[in-house]
Amino acid sequence: MKFSPFHLAIPVSDIIECRNFYTKILGFKEGRSDEKWIDYNFFGHQLVIHLDKSVRKKNNSNFVDGKNVPIPHFGVVLDWDDWFIFSEKIKFLNIKFLIKPYIRFKGQVGEQATMFFLDPSGNALEFKSFKNPNQLFKK
Repeated sequence: MKFSPFHLAIPVSDIIECRNFYTKILGFKEGRSDEKWIDYNFFGHQLVIHLDKSVRKKNNSNFVDGKNVPIPHFGVVLDWDDWFIFSEKIKFLNIKFLIKPYIRFKGQVGEQATMFFLDPSGNALEFKSFKNPNQLFKK
């Protein structure tokens, strides 16, 4: 299966604060922008933040694998080694984790590394990696 880049547009309550977070803190390359939106290269995908001052932080979650997984959330599946490098970067930056980096299903089908944190507008981000990428959709 050929993978194509996805496009995701999310609301943010403060475009300046989120520009700083996505550009300077996380280090994503900025593409086109205007006063109320900014495109980012999100690991080869197009993430767009759009200003919406009515955005309210939510605190919804589902209990999964003994953790409160935030809903909604989005993210990307990284290569195994890249995930560990990125998780160390997030730790170094002292970004507060909703769910600290850990390995799920260790030694089982679907073994994966995962972590969750919020952007300044309360959008939940998950970054994960599969020990065996061919098991992405395995039951």
